[in-house]
Amino acid sequence: MNRFTNKVALVTGAAQGIGRRLCERLLAEGATLVAVDRSELVHELQGEGVLSLTADLEQHSECSRVMAAAVEHFGRLDVLVNNVGGTLWAKPFEHYEAAQIEAEVRRSLFPTLWCCHAALPYMLEQGSGAIVNVSSIATRSINRVPYGAAKGGVNALTACLAFETAGRGVRVNATAPGGTDAPPRRVPRNSAEQSAEEKVWYQQIVDQTLDSSLMKRYGNLDEQVGAILFLASDEASYITGTVLPVGGGDLG
Repeated sequence: MNRFTNKVALVTGAAQGIGRRLCERLLAEGATLVAVDRSELVHELQGEGVLSLTADLEQHSECSRVMAAAVEHFGRLDVLVNNVGGTLWAKPFEHYEAAQIEAEVRRSLFPTLWCCHAALPYMLEQGSGAIVNVSSIATRSINRVPYGAAKGGVNALTACLAFETAGRGVRVNATAPGGTDAPPRRVPRNSAEQSAEEKVWYQQIVDQTLDSSLMKRYGNLDEQVGAILFLASDEASYITGTVLPVGGGDLG
C-alpha cells in the first residue's frame, strides 16, 4: 500500500514504541517523514525523505519551531500525529504531589495542544490536512487520575478542533490505545525505581486493563499503528471528530 505517497507526515514521540513503529510504517507506505522526539535516539531514523528533529514539545516555541522546519524543508504538512505522552507515576490520586500532577498534564496534554496550534496555520493555508491525536483508554481507569485527566483534555481538543476545521479541509481524530505490549523503553519516562507499594499499584492497572478488555489481552504496536494510519489516510476522508478506542473492546 502507498497511502502516503506525496504526503509529508510529522510524528511526535518518534524515538521508540508506537511512534517509532508508526514512522517505519509511514515510510513503507511512501510518506515523506518528519520525526520529532526529545531524545537523540530519534536521529536513528535516517534516509532520503526523512527529517529528524529533537525538541521539547512541552514548550509552545519548540512546537512552532519544528512545524516551521518541516514546512521549510519539505514545502507542506499533510499529516500530524501527536504521540507524545505517557504515565509518569501510577498510584492512587491522594498519593500524588502537586508538582507530579502538573508534570503529568504537561507531558500528556500540552504537547498535543501546542502542536495542533502550531501546525494548524499551515494546514489551513493549504486547505487540507489530517491530525491524529493519541489519547488513551486510561480516561476511565485506576491509579492514573492526572494522566487520565490530561488524555480527557486530548479527547475534548480533538472534538472541538474538528468542529472548527471540518469546513476548511482539515480532519482531526484520535485513537485511544489500551494496554500495549512494546519493547522495553530505551529512555524511561520516570527514572526513579519503583517501590514495592508502587509495583502493587502498577499491577492493579495491568489487572484492570485486562479485565476491561473483551479480548482479555494487551495489543501490540502494529495494532495501534494500524488504527492511526487509517485515520491519517484518505481512506478516512469522511471521518472527523472521532476518538477510536483500540483496546480489544474496552471503550474507555
